[in-house]
Amino acid sequence: MKPLSLLIEILIILGVIIKNIEAEKHSKKQTERNATTQVSANELKQFLSHILERRKLIKVIYQRENALGKKKIQRKLRIKGIQNKDLSKRNKNHLRKQAKKNFTDEGDQLFKTGIKILQQSKNQKQKAEAYVFFAKAADMGNLKAMEKMADALLFGNFGMQNITAAIQLYESLAKEGSYKAQNALGFLSSYGIGMEYNQAKGYRYLSGINVLQNCEVALNHYKKVADYIADKLEKSEGIPVEKVRLTERPENLSSNNEILDWDIYQYYKFLAERGDVQIQVSLGQLHLIGRKGLDQDYYKALYYFLKAAKAGSANAMAFIGKMYLEGNVAAPQNNATAFKYFSMAASKGNAIGLHGLGLLYFYGKGVPVNYAEALKYFQKAAEKGWPNAQFQLGFMYYSGSGVWKDYKLAFKYFYLASQSGQPLAIYYLAKMYATGRGVLRSCRTAVELYKGVCELGHWAEKFLTAYFAYKDGDIDSSLVQYALLAEMGYEVAQSNSAFILESKKAKILEKEKMYPMALLLWNRAAIQGNAFARVKIGDYHYYGYGTKKDYQTAATHYSIAADKYHSAQAMFNLAYMYEHGLGITKDIHLARRLYDMAAQSSPDAHIPVFFALMKLETVHLLRDILFFNQFTMRWKWMKLDNTLGPYWDLFVIGLIVAVLIFLLRNRYG
Repeated sequence: MKPLSLLIEILIILGVIIKNIEAEKHSKKQTERNATTQVSANELKQFLSHILERRKLIKVIYQRENALGKKKIQRKLRIKGIQNKDLSKRNKNHLRKQAKKNFTDEGDQLFKTGIKILQQSKNQKQKAEAYVFFAKAADMGNLKAMEKMADALLFGNFGMQNITAAIQLYESLAKEGSYKAQNALGFLSSYGIGMEYNQAKGYRYLSGINVLQNCEVALNHYKKVADYIADKLEKSEGIPVEKVRLTERPENLSSNNEILDWDIYQYYKFLAERGDVQIQVSLGQLHLIGRKGLDQDYYKALYYFLKAAKAGSANAMAFIGKMYLEGNVAAPQNNATAFKYFSMAASKGNAIGLHGLGLLYFYGKGVPVNYAEALKYFQKAAEKGWPNAQFQLGFMYYSGSGVWKDYKLAFKYFYLASQSGQPLAIYYLAKMYATGRGVLRSCRTAVELYKGVCELGHWAEKFLTAYFAYKDGDIDSSLVQYALLAEMGYEVAQSNSAFILESKKAKILEKEKMYPMALLLWNRAAIQGNAFARVKIGDYHYYGYGTKKDYQTAATHYSIAADKYHSAQAMFNLAYMYEHGLGITKDIHLARRLYDMAAQSSPDAHIPVFFALMKLETVHLLRDILFFNQFTMRWKWMKLDNTLGPYWDLFVIGLIVAVLIFLLRNRYG
């Protein structure tokens, strides 16, 4: 039986959501994303008091009924004897079981209704209505509904983040064997959010150690859901996941760094109309699948693709072929037209076009089925790194379609495609690990892979909700969502979590824990190849953020970022350290060289490098003059630190800037 406090928390959420929906009807100016409103602390207290009073009343009534029931039973026992006692017990047990079954069935029905509303929802108001049903179902003990409500409390859905209440629910669910609750507790413990920071305890929860766990049961559960999702995915080529990077601004439409602002979108439309082929293809792609905050619009997608194809873009030709192959309102299904455009793209060596021709021959769409031709085109596209072609090759070897069955080769191609996030490849890898075909059977690996397939759409949405929460100033909610994605291995989420922690705007973690946790996340992101994260690690060791000051370690990380990623910032920082001999041997010539390399690597570095070199040369000149003067040779240069402070070089740069401004004013005055 779940604790009273958990029920109260659920009912509070129910009341809040209902109040939010009622409030929304009277507020037309609010956007859909911010449709729900916060309930004041007084209202929450009043609602809580009401719940407590109701619970006390129910308890009193229940005690009275029990007392009356006992008296009746005793009276009947005295009259009818021991046999009637057994009959009474049987009847009572039967009634209890029947009541419990009715209660459970009602909870299940409420949960299913909530899921149906949620799947069909198009705005926040409809989602809130779904959570009303989840709250009622959770109050009746439905575990899945309780998981939904715990997630809502954790992530701050509808502005009601309550980490403490979420943890109470998760702990109760974990005892019931909920894998989602175990993972959530492990995640919270590993970050120290609402719980004591404990990486080891976090691992135990994530691994299911000392909690109820049955891998085979989980495998069966996730497989059923994954089978359904895979069937849906076979009709498309994947679910786009928006990975907005908080540390950067967008440079082009092909990046995933930002949701497009309206004015930027208008600018790109202007460029597309002026004949920029790359922009035309990019806008076509965005409208084709609805990315970067743009609505899916097949007519606009086809419009931009046709303009780009007319200018000779092979990618545009291939996408037009894809649209006609799949069929939509703007481009009705037409195999002949699809073949025409795929052939045009393939003749230019385009991987998408080659893959498209392979699909036509494999399924016999508009042409006779020809596995040999399909294999040839898939191989050519796979060699160019196209993940969907790699998946198709894996499927041919897995199913023996036109080739001998070869599970080893199937595993190879599925694995290659999965590295690019191809969802069906991940699904078939899960099947192979679950059955032990072509690979050593691993229930745990199969569960993780199936789980990844099941939650593809869920995590795609989580990236967007985390971003919007950040933009709206709900930092705690954004951090929790990004941190959970970071634990799943998403590099962008790791960077974003570290970025938020570094800002120290979050309230769910103690201030002194933020820098160490941010450093840990920057490390994880750097391991996955993020150059910016590598520079950040150097900064943390240089300034002593979250760790002790260590110039030597800082120089090591700057060197990696400079050598491996050609980071201008890393080159600049390393040059400064060589100039002053911080953690490394002082080398003025190498410092000059690194400053020059930084300027060559990035136009943004030109001005900082100019002033840094001006300062370096000025100081070097003064040093030479002092050394040549026999009366001042005994004067110690290091006295500048004592006189002007440790940042005297910045003072010199400021002086140089002032002199330059003065000279320029006199020149043009």
